[in-house]
Amino acid sequence: MPGVCDQGEGPAGNKLIEGNGGMTVPGLLIVISGPSGTGKGTICRSLLKRRPDIFLSVSATTRPPRAGETNGKDYHFKDKTEFEAMLARDEFMEWALVYDNYYGTPKAPVTGALAQGRDVLLEIDIKGALKVKQKAPEAIYIFVVPPSLEALRARITGRGTDSPEVIAKRLGKSMEELSYLHEYNYVVVNDELEKAVARVESIIIAEKSRTHRYRIRHDADPKAPLLTEEGQ
Repeated sequence: MPGVCDQGEGPAGNKLIEGNGGMTVPGLLIVISGPSGTGKGTICRSLLKRRPDIFLSVSATTRPPRAGETNGKDYHFKDKTEFEAMLARDEFMEWALVYDNYYGTPKAPVTGALAQGRDVLLEIDIKGALKVKQKAPEAIYIFVVPPSLEALRARITGRGTDSPEVIAKRLGKSMEELSYLHEYNYVVVNDELEKAVARVESIIIAEKSRTHRYRIRHDADPKAPLLTEEGQ
């Protein structure tokens, strides 16, 4: 996998940054979450359209499939016995029981994609993100927030089907969840979708350009690339 920066060349055409020389450098684990109504799901879908090389982690659940949902694409649908067997084998990065249905992030697809050098995207709720952080503190944690309280309220009430009591409850929960901002590495304000997606892309590029991912080569050949990614 080549370095994330374009491979620059010196005056004599010598490459200054090289790929991994045939060896795979692990990808980035990117965790995106935020309060309900912030549009994080829309950001993730748009990001994947622009970056199809990113591997999307698909959650597992024991709830029945809804109309139009596809097994393996929307969720990995499991029965309760199968899900609990996976729990016993410690096969989830995080999991929760919600209204008598299990939800969880299978570990194997994530670690497998990372080992192949692919960046992996997890779109999960805040509680799930904090559980993942306990196991993978080196991951990149991005917190999505609305541009204003007015915008948050508009998004939560946008369905037009919820009662005032339900809306008030959802808004109160979202306000509470905003307090977890500093558990994350980055914050992205979702004021305009294209700008928000561009910010996420910029974070990924910046993380892949961090100096700890590279080391100076000391080859005898003066024309050899100067930098190589760690892990080679």
